[in-house]
Amino acid sequence: MSYTEFDVPESLEEKTYEAIEKARDTGKIRIGTNETTKSIERDNTDIVVIAGDVEPAEIVMHIPALCGEKDITYTFVGSKEELGMAAGINVQTATVAISDSGSAKDDVEEIIEKIKELKE
Repeated sequence: MSYTEFDVPESLEEKTYEAIEKARDTGKIRIGTNETTKSIERDNTDIVVIAGDVEPAEIVMHIPALCGEKDITYTFVGSKEELGMAAGINVQTATVAISDSGSAKDDVEEIIEKIKELKE
């Protein structure tokens, strides 16, 4: 995870994967860098999740700046493979945007609070 801006504890990573799974089943997620970028630009995103093992990193380097412009929280997870599985696809994905948290609403709010604390 060479380009990540802050270290995310493993417990928070697991909670993030679980929140994606819940949102996938009861809300709405956007999968992939292009879909995530569009979701951010449309200001239709609760939280963005970026895989820390994306190569080359340039694929996702614009995401944190874009999130900053729109005041959208983003976090990192260690594995694009696990991120893809949490999103319900059989391939890797670099990013996921949760645009409707569904039953993961409380989890997403808790993740956002913890990320804000990590950035301080």
